[in-house]
Amino acid sequence: MRASGNPLFVQALAAEIKARRNEAGLTQEDLAGASELDRPYITLMEAGRKQPTVSVLWRIGQGLNVPASVLLAGAERRYAATAVAPAQSNDDPI
Repeated sequence: MRASGNPLFVQALAAEIKARRNEAGLTQEDLAGASELDRPYITLMEAGRKQPTVSVLWRIGQGLNVPASVLLAGAERRYAATAVAPAQSNDDPI
């Protein structure tokens, strides 16, 4: 899989997965077992070095007992808080 064109969103998703895991009181090993994934993959995802496919994100949600859509919404909130919107010039058409 190609690297994301938006590394800030990948980092936001990584932070959301890690925060949800910590809130649930799970170790990476616990989440890996509950999601039927390898612990090193969880580690790489939480570091933002791997980006999950939709099916993997769904499995992580199952392991955390939250819908994948909740993980994505949380990542979007984190991304919006850190992303800087490009400045618009006065000559941009509206």
